[in-house]
Formats: sequence, C-alpha cells, structure tokens
Amino acid sequence: MVTDQRALLARFDRIGRSLENIALVSLLGLMMVLAVGQIVLREIFNSGIIWADELLKLAVLWLAMIAAIAACRENRHIRIDALSHLLPTHFIRVTRVIVDLFAAAVCCAIAWQTYRYLQLEIEFQDTVLIDTPAWIAHAIVPLAFVLTGYRFVIGALKQAFGTDEEIDAGWVP
Repeated sequence: MVTDQRALLARFDRIGRSLENIALVSLLGLMMVLAVGQIVLREIFNSGIIWADELLKLAVLWLAMIAAIAACRENRHIRIDALSHLLPTHFIRVTRVIVDLFAAAVCCAIAWQTYRYLQLEIEFQDTVLIDTPAWIAHAIVPLAFVLTGYRFVIGALKQAFGTDEEIDAGWVP
C-alpha cells in the first residue's frame, strides 16, 4: 500500500516537473521572441506592438512564479542555514522540517491574500493587455504560492520520514 502511494506521488511529481519545465522554456522563448521582435520593429520599422511591453511584464511575473516552484522542487530556494554547520545531523533534519513547515504556512498565507486581491480585481473589472481581465493574468500568483507551499510540505515529509539515502536520491513520499 505504501509503495503504491509512493509510486503514485512519484508519478504526479514527474508530471509536475514536466509541466513546470515546459512552462519555463515556453515563457522564456516567448519573452525572447517578443523582446527581439519589439526591438526590430522599433529600430527598423519605427513601429511596434502596442501590448507587447505589458505582455513581457506579465511573462516575467509568470516566469518568476513558476521558477520559484521549480526552485523549491529542487530544494534550491534561498535558505539561511548557519545552524547546519553547528548541529548534529539529526537536529539539522528537525530544524529543516520546522523551517519547511513554516515556509509552507507563509506560502499559504500569501496565497490566501493574493486570492483576496484577485477577488478585488474581479469586482472592479480591472483589465490588462487591452481588454483581458486582470485576474486571469495575475492568477499565477496565488496558484504558485499554493504549489510552492505544497513543495515545502513534501520537503518536510522527506526530511521527517525518509532515510538519508532516500533524501539524497530525491525520494518523494
């Protein structure tokens, strides 16, 4: 039963990794093509796409949010770990579990507040990119914080219940 659950979670993890990687590469490619296109249009044709600059700003937001999820997935987020040089291995694992759970709670709180902000955007009918509802463009923020919080919880579970070999091999509970 436990191995079935681990296999299922590992499969979801692989799907999530693939979707994150596809989104990151696609967004970066879109940004490069759009930015270079804008430069060419402005310099050579004295023209440009009206909504391109705003789309680039939104693409940077989306790229940053998805990259934060991916960084948390790879345990490459910013971590101040001065204690890891002073404490024994067992205590390091305990502190990392606590820190990851705290980070997950903070991510969930931020997700909730950004969701509330989206509700205001819906209520006031804010728009971006000429006539697109702003909440659609900004929906990545609460979603990214929920997924980052999920990744922190997974990291805490790995630290709490995994063996050292499983943690080093990237075991997913």
